[in-house]
Amino acid sequence: MSKVVLDASCLLALIKNERGAEIVEQLLGNIIMSSINVSEVATVLLDSEMTEEECKSSIEPFIDSIIPFCENQAFVAASLKKHTKKLGLSLGDRACIALGIKTGFKVYTADKIWKNLEIKNVDIRLIR
Repeated sequence: MSKVVLDASCLLALIKNERGAEIVEQLLGNIIMSSINVSEVATVLLDSEMTEEECKSSIEPFIDSIIPFCENQAFVAASLKKHTKKLGLSLGDRACIALGIKTGFKVYTADKIWKNLEIKNVDIRLIR
């Protein structure tokens, strides 16, 4: 299996054992994430009273590579705004999609609104 890009919603589903976690489990060993999306997951976990160390140990085992948000991704994410504005996608959402465009890897999300996206050069898959 080739690498896949995971949205924050997918990793949270796995960590919290929510619906769709079984699909994410099948992707283990092939997951990359944008540093922005990892920060989103960490923010949610730290808000739940986890320590920073507990947070890291809850996230890092599942991700093969955390990809720094680079200049190219910054401009791609910005250009996606016009395609996603009506759906209200966040910078984190657009960063995830930008990484998928950059790498050519499938992008997985739990966010159902993404099924309404019409963006070329990216294969988006829903986990629920």
